[in-house]
Amino acid sequence: MLPRQTVSLLFVLLILGLAGCGLFGEPPQPVIPTPIPTAPPLPGFPSVSGEQVTDPVSDVVPAIDPGIAALVNAVSQQQLMSYVQTLEGFGTRNSFSAVDRDDYGIGGARRWIFSEFERVGNGRLQVSFDDFNLSYNGSTAQQRNVVATLPGSGSGDGIIIVTAHYDNRPQGVTDGFSRASGANDNASGVALLLETARILSSRDWNQTIVFIAMAAEEQETAGARHFAQNAFLDNMNVLGVINYDAIGGRAGIPQSVRLFADNLRESPTGALARYYEYIGGLYLPTFPVVILDALDREGRWGDHREFVLVGMPAVRVMESEEDPDLVNSILDTWSLVDYSYLQKAVQINVAAVANAAGAPAPPIPPTIVPMADPGTYLLTWPVEQGVAGYAISFRPIDSVGYTPFRFVRANMAGNVVLTGLDPSINYAVSIAALGENGSLGIFTPETITGPIADQQDLSATVNQ
Repeated sequence: MLPRQTVSLLFVLLILGLAGCGLFGEPPQPVIPTPIPTAPPLPGFPSVSGEQVTDPVSDVVPAIDPGIAALVNAVSQQQLMSYVQTLEGFGTRNSFSAVDRDDYGIGGARRWIFSEFERVGNGRLQVSFDDFNLSYNGSTAQQRNVVATLPGSGSGDGIIIVTAHYDNRPQGVTDGFSRASGANDNASGVALLLETARILSSRDWNQTIVFIAMAAEEQETAGARHFAQNAFLDNMNVLGVINYDAIGGRAGIPQSVRLFADNLRESPTGALARYYEYIGGLYLPTFPVVILDALDREGRWGDHREFVLVGMPAVRVMESEEDPDLVNSILDTWSLVDYSYLQKAVQINVAAVANAAGAPAPPIPPTIVPMADPGTYLLTWPVEQGVAGYAISFRPIDSVGYTPFRFVRANMAGNVVLTGLDPSINYAVSIAALGENGSLGIFTPETITGPIADQQDLSATVNQ
């Protein structure tokens, strides 16, 4: 006979065995929650929160940053007039004009621009020459772009480039002897460069700003080609290029500027144009930016095209109305420039560049997942430190401009569900980071979502 303790133990084991065989029914199964679609963790970034936020409401929205507004208001008409007069005073700035005089010709002009960048740079600008050789129609001469770099102090490596060509010409493209005043084309653009550099060099910025006075624009944009191709080979992270050419205005022309953007609806250049127009409307609503869906005027070109050709977002900004009688003419003098108009153009540039450089760097593009409810999407992305909030753009791909943004605070961001969108529309989706004072950064590349993406079972990226 077995001891009582042994019998009890065998009885318990028998019961457990029978339960395991299913004699007393199926044991309760563990409940495994359905996983929430999230962006995969990215090296160097915090993981996305697992908590979803639906249709967040945020008080962090784009607004006029008081610090940037003060810089906008500091733009000086007197400075601009002085710059245009000085540049006209070199007599000619033709690429094949004199290089051995400080008071005349292309050589004197570029050395003066170099020294002026140094003077206004507040110890922050790093100024250098970017040299290249030019051969054109049988003439050869060394050329020098003047490059002034304001290094960013933030964690990102983004670069905003502002350009204007400083060379000019009479009717003969290689005529380095005849007088060529070149006040509006393009002393006005160089004046904008110098005045913007003077103002923005008063403080530090998150992203790097590069000001370039380009050489040899009149010889088929040779200076910009040299710089853009090297920037491409150096894998420079160019967030945007803004080229100013003939920006001085004249009395009586419409109080607006034209912005040329190639492939406006489906390109990174188009995204830059929308950003520039939005910031301009925020800071100078009475001086609108008119966007044109074209690389440039018919049969014409500017330095920005060389950046577009290497895949970088680049736009041309110029006066609202041209006078063909002034193009490459000695009539193009400083006295015809409207310095109130030029001041407003500089103010838009200061506002746009200060927002792009001062706001947090562009975030990682979000992962976009259509949800079961039509017109509902889940966006996931890693949230960076130092960001106050995010603007989310769902732009119908046929729309040339932004539609109203959705906003989310940083502490609720990273895993956001948006409802109420039209399930029949294809959207180009992007996000931008917001600073504490309302500054708005550059948007991420746009990703297509909607019926097109659903049919292809993928999300196509527009702005790559």
